[in-house]
Amino acid sequence: MAPAAPTTTMKIFRYSCLAFLAFAPSVRTWSQAAASNAPSAEVSRFIKFDASHGELRLLHVRVVDGTGGPAAQDQTVVIRDGKIADVHPTKTSEHADGIAALDLSGRSVLPGLVGMHDHLFYIARANDDSEHQSGFPTLLPQMTYSAPRLYLASGVTTMRTTGSMEPFADLNLRDAIESLQIPGPHMDVTGPYIQGEGNRFLQMHTLHGPVETRKFVDYWADQGVTSFKAYTNLTQDELKAAIDEVHARGLKITGHLCSITYPEAAELGIDNLEHGFTVNTQLDPGKKPDECPATMGGPTQKAMDPDGPEAQALIKLLIQHHVVVTSTLPVEEADGAGRPPLHQRALDMLSPQARETYLYERNAQATKYREAYQRNVTVFKREEKFELRFAQAGGVLMAGPDPTSDGHIIPGFGDQREIELLVDSGFTPLEAIKIGTLNGATYLGRAEHIGSVQAGKNADLMIVRGDPSTTITDLENVEWVVQDGRVYDSSALLDSIKGKYGLY
Repeated sequence: MAPAAPTTTMKIFRYSCLAFLAFAPSVRTWSQAAASNAPSAEVSRFIKFDASHGELRLLHVRVVDGTGGPAAQDQTVVIRDGKIADVHPTKTSEHADGIAALDLSGRSVLPGLVGMHDHLFYIARANDDSEHQSGFPTLLPQMTYSAPRLYLASGVTTMRTTGSMEPFADLNLRDAIESLQIPGPHMDVTGPYIQGEGNRFLQMHTLHGPVETRKFVDYWADQGVTSFKAYTNLTQDELKAAIDEVHARGLKITGHLCSITYPEAAELGIDNLEHGFTVNTQLDPGKKPDECPATMGGPTQKAMDPDGPEAQALIKLLIQHHVVVTSTLPVEEADGAGRPPLHQRALDMLSPQARETYLYERNAQATKYREAYQRNVTVFKREEKFELRFAQAGGVLMAGPDPTSDGHIIPGFGDQREIELLVDSGFTPLEAIKIGTLNGATYLGRAEHIGSVQAGKNADLMIVRGDPSTTITDLENVEWVVQDGRVYDSSALLDSIKGKYGLY
């Protein structure tokens, strides 16, 4: 049989590919870039100083080292060949000995943030209107271009994707960042959501039983993902199969659960639980085994007093089983009365359509849904207290904002807001910074390399104006971000994506 004649669409696609190849002769493969160890032109335009090979001194800085200890004043941080070579009080002689140096008086140096619930997709609600009503299906387009730059510009030097919609894109993005073709944070790539019957997202795969769950884990571990996430609709047999298979591969698994309660997940051996204590369903009326109730944890959150016996028993159980909890306070913060604050810098990042959708949502929170959001304030404060009590009892808390479509929970800015809300919860600024840096690094098994400002570790740092050790909102004043000794201009990164988040 003779081959069919090419359609107009096929011709257009073919010509587009040929045109791209014709006008992109300088594109290098990621392996070629890694071998040359040279940043691409696109990355280079954001690098202001480069101590990945060579030495740079940051003089007269305040060091907030991420360990929870007090800030050290008037320090010099020596970066040599991509590492922190030394941290010591600034000496007069360092200004005139010929070594490249920056006088950073009035600035603070912190470890780069380690975002532990940082997505690379945007929630797009179809036909959203002024009352924040939208139609089925909700879609989750990938923000492969804008999200990595937002994270890096905001001080996030390492992130966990915590659930992937386009896992191959995430894996390739990770490699492109490591080979210096694209600016962005180092990535722990979480596999696609492990989700069973009851899945309502068309972009997620629905699993059927423990055998298929094991095969799913093995397939994605073979592709190179480095962590996994269980989702809302799973049986205990499926979750146990996932946990056992993930651990057999030497990896870790977290969960945003519903059908399975926190005590059940802890007993099954899960490593991490997402969204603090907001999605635990153990006290929801009529909760049936292996079923996600329509209430999705709301009654449990309202009924479980953080200082009461049930909460204390849960905290004790999680600590006994070494279960780490990820705080995602920004996604719960809205109160219908002006909180969270509306920041122009965030609006500037959104595409026109994303900005309109967010303003619709904010308007609906203050009008049609105001009473519901006002009732949420008490629940939100209870969640803050629960996380504080967990940490005070010896539990390990990590930080991430769960960046979605909401205009105040976007990559990077949301990570900063999460740490501010930890302070609102009762943590000191120094404690909150440790939660957002060293705790995440420790969970990822990277604490020997990142997470604190200490000699011998990678030079993954953020440099901010002011003193976040006393005024946590100074964390927003990022001027430079250092990754492996390369000093990136935060403002230039942000300028490159204004109006693009929500688009690509």
